[in-house]
This record gives sequence, structure tokens and C-alpha cells, in this order.
Amino acid sequence: MTKVLSCINLKGGVGKTALAVNLAAYCGRKNYKTLLIDLDPQTNATFSSVGVRRWNDEAKVNGTVADLLGARKHASAHSEDKTASDVIMKDVFRNVDLIPSHIDLFTIDLDLASARFRETRLKNSLKDIIDEYDVVICDCPPNLTIPTQNALAFSTHYIVPVSLDFLSAIGVSLLIKRVEEFGGDLDHELQQAGIVISRVGRPATHREETEASLRQQFGDMVIDTLIHERVSVSKSAQSNCSIFQMSDDTAIQEFSAVCDELLQRIGV
Repeated sequence: MTKVLSCINLKGGVGKTALAVNLAAYCGRKNYKTLLIDLDPQTNATFSSVGVRRWNDEAKVNGTVADLLGARKHASAHSEDKTASDVIMKDVFRNVDLIPSHIDLFTIDLDLASARFRETRLKNSLKDIIDEYDVVICDCPPNLTIPTQNALAFSTHYIVPVSLDFLSAIGVSLLIKRVEEFGGDLDHELQQAGIVISRVGRPATHREETEASLRQQFGDMVIDTLIHERVSVSKSAQSNCSIFQMSDDTAIQEFSAVCDELLQRIGV
């Protein structure tokens, strides 16, 4: 059974995209066939993986996740809607394919305001190709709007990256509650795979107290290893490669430890 993992938080700037992209790359390096889906209209996961030029060349012709959700009305030469096979960018990392994002997702809630089954469009569009992958990782926008709902609607698990600032941490309980409610509404079981403390080292008030509070409140849900803020993580994104292709051994060790624990938790 394919494991589908959504990376979500209600706040931006918590290292969500870095975790999603490097987890996908790690899975590929472990010889798991992996699909990375960028559902954030800011397209950071897309640009971290392939860069603007390739995205611009291929997305115009083949489409993006916005086509699969119905935010764009592109059609092929045969006047057919775009399919998952059309929009997938192959081999952005070893054993990793990508469904890229698009700025059109910023208005998708308005575009689909009266649409039927709008929360399951992504799931339905992927049903013919999902079995080709061992792992699917969704990078979601920092909200619970239609793109995130579509990710959750077919996910088996979700992870919550969190930075050690007050606003990032305080929303975790609310997020988990809302995700549970959403799964219940769709009669869809979602398992919490873990909370990842990320971007450690950025200026934040009461970091130690925030971490202690998170571990006390959520216990074993919090991953043991911390991911620290490092220049190499930003440089890897700018270079369209993963952290595992950089020369920062400490960063590689941190991401490897986190990824190993997450894969164990989801049964891969």
C-alpha cells in the first residue's frame, strides 16, 4: 500500500518545504519510488527541486497541480483535461517525480466555491498512477484551504514541522484537532506521524520553554532529532538539489535521522 504523507502547519516559515523536499529525496535514495506534490501556490518545493526555467518550460505545455484541482482550464491538443501522467515531472531527484505547483492555487477556493467533491479532486486524479509509487509526499500551504484538504483527503499520515517560536507552537493543538475533524467528516482515517522541531537557531523568545512544552504536551509524537537552521539548506534549495548532495555532514545527519524515524513511523 502506498504511504501518503502530508506536511502541514498553519504558520509559514517553519521549515515545512525543506522537510518535504528532503524527505522525498531521502526516500528516493533508499530506493523507494517517490512522488512529491507541491500544493503551495508559492511553489517553493517546485523551485527547490527543478528551478524556474524547467518549471516554466514544462508547466506551460504539460500543466501543474492546479490543472488537477480544476483551478486552470488548460486542455491538451485533443481538448482533453490534463491528467496526472501529463503534469508529472520525472526524476527531479533519484527515484523522485514531481507534480509542480502554480500561482493559480491562490484563488482556488473562489474558483471551486460551488464545485462538488472539491476535497477529493487530487485523490481522484491520481487513482490510476498512485500504485506506481511507494511513497507520496505533499507539501501543503500554511492553511487548511482546498489544496491542503485535497492532500489530507487521500493521505495515510501527516507530519507537523514546527519552529520554536510561540505562534508556531501554539497552533499545533488546533491544527491536530482540525485535521481529526476533517478526517471524521470525510470518514477517512489519518494518522499523526510526528511533530518535527525545525529551524532551530533562529531568534525566538523562550526557545527552551517552548520545546519543553511541546515535548510535555505531545510526548512521543515529537521527533527526537532537531533540524537546525543552516546555510546549506538554503543553498541546496537554490541549487535545485537535496541536502544529501551538499557537503554539510551535520545537516545530512540531522535530516537522515528525522527521515529514518518518520519512515519507521509510517511503516516504510
